Amino acid sequence: MDSSWKTAISATLHCLTGCAIGEVLGMVIGTAAGFSNLGTIVLAVVLAFFFGYALTMRGVLKAGVTFGQAVKLALAADTISILVMEVVDNSVMVFVPGAMNAGLTSVLFWGALAFSLVVAFVLTVPVNRWLIARGKGHAVVHHTHH
Repeated sequence: MDSSWKTAISATLHCLTGCAIGEVLGMVIGTAAGFSNLGTIVLAVVLAFFFGYALTMRGVLKAGVTFGQAVKLALAADTISILVMEVVDNSVMVFVPGAMNAGLTSVLFWGALAFSLVVAFVLTVPVNRWLIARGKGHAVVHHTHH
């Protein structure tokens, strides 16, 4: 496996971490609070973007970048990756019969959510590889990571 695929996998794992935190938290809060499916998905997506950007900003702020620059880098590095991941994982959740209405104690809910994140990861890796190869996406923050 060449280094561009390894870098893309690493970038996607980083993205997946933030997305998964936000996605799981949003799905749990939305489901527990009795939100509609749309309300739950909106909350999950907002939290996924928040945590995805926050994780990138944490890394670049540690490298000594200013807060304003960290925001710009996070937006440039993660927006497309998070967007692809969120479209895919929420689509899987919606299309798995009964998953969105299964409830927090259901194996169907948790199984579908885990499956949705795996599918999102697999489909986002080539997107990140394409972006990195063009000096975009995670490539814009690569120089700040230690």
